[in-house]
Amino acid sequence: MNIFAVLAIAMLLIIVALRKKIPIGPAILAGGLLIWALVKPEPGLFVTAAKQMLTMERTYDLLFALYFVVCLEIELRKSGCLKGMVQYLNHLIHSTKVTMSVMPAFLGLLPSVGGARFSAPIVDNASKGMTITAEQKSMINFWFRHIFEFSSPIIPGMILACSIVGVGVGDVIVHLFWVTVLMFAIGWLMFVRPMKFVDIRAQQTVDDPDFDLKRCRADFWLSILPVAVVFLLMVLGHVGAALSMGVVAVAMVPLLMFVNRGVPVKDIFIGAIEWKLLRDVSCILFFIQLLDQTGVLAQVVESFRTAPLPTPVIIAGLSFLIGVLTGMSQGHVAIVMPIVALLAPAGSLDLVGVALVFGVGGQMVTPTHVCLIVTLDYFKADFFKTLIPVIAAEALLLAVFSVYSWLTWAG
Repeated sequence: MNIFAVLAIAMLLIIVALRKKIPIGPAILAGGLLIWALVKPEPGLFVTAAKQMLTMERTYDLLFALYFVVCLEIELRKSGCLKGMVQYLNHLIHSTKVTMSVMPAFLGLLPSVGGARFSAPIVDNASKGMTITAEQKSMINFWFRHIFEFSSPIIPGMILACSIVGVGVGDVIVHLFWVTVLMFAIGWLMFVRPMKFVDIRAQQTVDDPDFDLKRCRADFWLSILPVAVVFLLMVLGHVGAALSMGVVAVAMVPLLMFVNRGVPVKDIFIGAIEWKLLRDVSCILFFIQLLDQTGVLAQVVESFRTAPLPTPVIIAGLSFLIGVLTGMSQGHVAIVMPIVALLAPAGSLDLVGVALVFGVGGQMVTPTHVCLIVTLDYFKADFFKTLIPVIAAEALLLAVFSVYSWLTWAG
């Protein structure tokens, strides 16, 4: 059977399963099992995929990173730091809409897979008392979290892509920074601006006699400090995401006690065990390994390479599809960028840009994206009501990027 027909059937199964309210992780795994059964139903491959998933360092780095992110979120939420930080931002900015969009974008600078779980409670706190749906909050958190995928020097996919192709990270950032601006603008126009509510929270913080500016300022720094430390550990210290988050989460326990904001240790480290989230993420990781072991990814790449299409179209289509299948920047970069390097030995910024933008585009419209899963899980939002508007926004972004690239292509 044609590999694209197999993928289409598998995606249809996933969509039907989600419509039947089956959790995202098991639904995606069901699609992976169908692919395995149709392409290469060898028990040995199934076992090998499971072993690889269970023995890969990436698996545990991701799972423990997510666990410690939840630990940190509990510390900041139960200590009152998140609430105080939002009050302080509202006092400074005087706009709930700006706070809700800027904070996920800022925290998106932190190169942590599934990091949307950390920005979600900030969006939630900023919108307390507002008539904003769970789906609206999910779209904002998910979308703005990823605007720096094209312009941050510490995004793993960016670093890996530049290393493979042999171009400078700074050159790529200069070339693609306008896409970050475009993504912010689209998110603002499609998700933030249409929200209708009376923005009284900022004024309340000013007029409320119980509002303590000094305390809220301290809450702001207590909330930003762990993010900054994780940033430094990962970027300057080259420490893994799980270890960085773990060190910070543990260190915050005595720090919060010292400033009289202590949170019971049991509430933090037992309360952070979210079995549904761990199940869904594990299912996705196993799905990716099944794609690799059955040779599906290799067949997709080969099909695109032999297609009678212009090179940019091939790279765009391949990047987008791999982005959809893996939901990870490292996934589409690792598979597509070696092809880009072969097709453009001199390092074409145009071709690199196409690969990155369309790869991220694929990530943004797929249920295999961990950030989407953790966002939906946190807000208890409907999958389709959240993802369909995101697909429309991403289609607009890719259309504008395609037209601009066609008009300015330098080769």
